[in-house]
Amino acid sequence: MEALKQGSDALFILLGGIMVLAMHAGFAFLELGTVRKKNQVNALVKILVDFSVSTVVYFLVGYGVAYGTSFLVGAEELSARNGYELVKFFFLLTFAAAIPAIISGGIAERAKFWPQLIATAAIVGFVYPVFEGIVWNQQFGIQAWLKATTGQEFHDFAGSIVVHAVGGWLALPAVLLLGARANRYRKDGSISAHPPSNIPFLALGAWILTVGWFGFNVMSAQTIDKISGLVAVNSLMAMVGGTLVALVLGKNDPGFIHNGPLAGLVAVCAGSDLMHPVGALLTGGIAGAIFVVMFTLTQNKWKIDDVLGVWPLHGLCGTWGGLAAGIFGSKTLGGLGGVTLSAQFIGTALGILWAVVCGLIIYSCLKATMGLRLSQEEEYEGADLSIHRIGATPEREVNW
Repeated sequence: MEALKQGSDALFILLGGIMVLAMHAGFAFLELGTVRKKNQVNALVKILVDFSVSTVVYFLVGYGVAYGTSFLVGAEELSARNGYELVKFFFLLTFAAAIPAIISGGIAERAKFWPQLIATAAIVGFVYPVFEGIVWNQQFGIQAWLKATTGQEFHDFAGSIVVHAVGGWLALPAVLLLGARANRYRKDGSISAHPPSNIPFLALGAWILTVGWFGFNVMSAQTIDKISGLVAVNSLMAMVGGTLVALVLGKNDPGFIHNGPLAGLVAVCAGSDLMHPVGALLTGGIAGAIFVVMFTLTQNKWKIDDVLGVWPLHGLCGTWGGLAAGIFGSKTLGGLGGVTLSAQFIGTALGILWAVVCGLIIYSCLKATMGLRLSQEEEYEGADLSIHRIGATPEREVNW
């Protein structure tokens, strides 16, 4: 029976890893559909190569930083370990690799290729695993201190803060240091729209992410005996809440509508195992409103050229999710309890502070040494031809 349980747990978390791996295709197509046609190939290449760099770095360094486990031992010793430990690495890797995939959307269309990969290595090898270890592996005694101080540990079941807020707040310094795309904000005060190049691909990316998210959230139980139908239903309710509010506030804009479910899912990650479904619906709806309002403000009023809106979507909606777990996870509002708003506030603030400081250091150093941005000529030509020497539809481009 023990062997059967170990095998079932390994299969369970492996399927979760595969579902979250598929989400990276969602990141790729969401970016592809949003950027202009001359940057579509670059969007696809970045996500795949970022994932590959993340795998190597997380295997060699990051997983050890977070969990104190090294795979740099003989194959005989590795084979003696149960398969669950190895597939758990795969599952958690897909979470870690989501960080550079998130950042990629914010810095699209004007970022150099190789400096971005160096940033990916630093983030997945050190920045993300340090905070991951604090929240999910009791590193540095911070969770114990929070429990002694506030009565409960910081709760983040599936990564509203650990993955999404950290990714979104890491992206903000990169976006600011890069500056806006050429001709996005003109000297006369007018704004060039730079509309999405392909709404069907944008929608496809959003759908792939949405479906994979149920592996992201539900499989965060990590063993089959801890699986919770509540997590699945709460994820569903938050998804539709975000969609409907984005529909109304976004005035039928398909970009807002297809990012609405993502906003809701980002926000519900932290407390999806605690909330009542009505609380999850409200959490998702508020997240949808946050995305629409803050995306509009950052793009049109503050003139921050965050191409896919990753700071509002992941940074701010993730922040809201960390706090929402403390609100709607409480027994007073129909949740299961075991959380305090004060612990959620401190843990959320710690994640934001860590991400912003590390983002500033990494991207400032890269800007000072290698440069972050394509030249004016390269940006005008597009990242596809400048970096990869081929466009999205090369045969058509030659014929025409």
